[in-house]
Amino acid sequence: MTFPLVPRGRMIGLSYGTMRSLRRGSGTDVAGSRPYQVGDDVHAIDWGASARLSAARSSDEFVVRERFAEEAPRVVIVCDRRPELSFYEPPLPWLDKAAAMQATAELILESALLVGGFVGYLDHGSRGEPYWVPPRGGRRLWDLREERLPSREFDGPRDSLARAFAHLAEHRRSVTSGAFVFALSDFLPLPHEDFWLTALEHRWDVVPVVIQDPTWEQSFPAAAGVVLPLRDPRTGRRVHVRLTKREAAARREANEQRLLALLAGFEAAGLDAVVVSSSDPGDILGGFLAWSDLRRLRRAA
Repeated sequence: MTFPLVPRGRMIGLSYGTMRSLRRGSGTDVAGSRPYQVGDDVHAIDWGASARLSAARSSDEFVVRERFAEEAPRVVIVCDRRPELSFYEPPLPWLDKAAAMQATAELILESALLVGGFVGYLDHGSRGEPYWVPPRGGRRLWDLREERLPSREFDGPRDSLARAFAHLAEHRRSVTSGAFVFALSDFLPLPHEDFWLTALEHRWDVVPVVIQDPTWEQSFPAAAGVVLPLRDPRTGRRVHVRLTKREAAARREANEQRLLALLAGFEAAGLDAVVVSSSDPGDILGGFLAWSDLRRLRRAA
C-alpha cells in the first residue's frame, strides 16, 4: 500500500527518476569537482584527488565531487518523539500514537522508495540528541526500518520539532529545495506560526502529519458523571476526575476548536496537513490518498 507523492508546486521536466538533471546535486553521474566547503557531505570527498592536491601544495586540501542531480523525490521524515506521544499503549482505549507514528513513517518510506526516491529521517528522541539519516536509497535504510521506526524511545524535548528544522537547515545540500519534509507530531500545544514561516524559507515541501486521538483530543465524549482516568499534560501522571455535563461539553468545544485552529493555521501558511486518527495502516493510507488527490485537483484547476 502506497500513495503518490504529489509536489505542491508544478514540476518541470520528466517524471521522477527518469532522466539526469542539468542541475548539480546528489546523483550518480559526476559533473565535476571543487574545493571542500564547511557543511559538505564527507562522503562526497574525492580522497584520491584530495591526496594528490595536498601533496602538490604541501598542505591539507580536500576536493568534493559534484554530481548531476537525479530527478527523484527527496523525502525527510521528521518524528516528534516527546514522551507525550508514547503515553497510551494497548490495551488502553486511546490512540497508540507511537504505533500510529511508526505505521505512518513506514507508509511514507515505502511510497518514496517505490518511485526511486531518496529517504532521510530525523528525530531528537534520544534525550535530545539527533538521530539523523541523510536521504538515501532503499538498500541503505535497513537500520531505520528494523531498529529506529519500531523503537519505543520517546525522550525528546518539548522543542523537538524546532530542533529538527534547525538541524535540517544545517544540511541544505542533503535537504534541497523542493524536498518533502513530513513532520509527524500531535502538535500539542499549537506551534507558533513563525516556526512554519522559517521552515518555508528553505522552500521545502513541508507536510504536517497530525497524530491525535479522535475521541479525547480532536473532540471529547459525553462522559458527565463518570470517573475518568486522565493524564496531566504537565506532569504525565494519571489523575481521576469526575466532570459535569457542562465541563464535558466545554472540553469538547475546546478540543474541536483547537483542531480547527491548527488546520487553519497550516492552511494560512500554505501547508497541506494530513490528520492521522488511527494506527490502522488502511486508515492512514486513506488520509494520504486524500492528500494526494487534493494536490492533484489544485494543480489541475
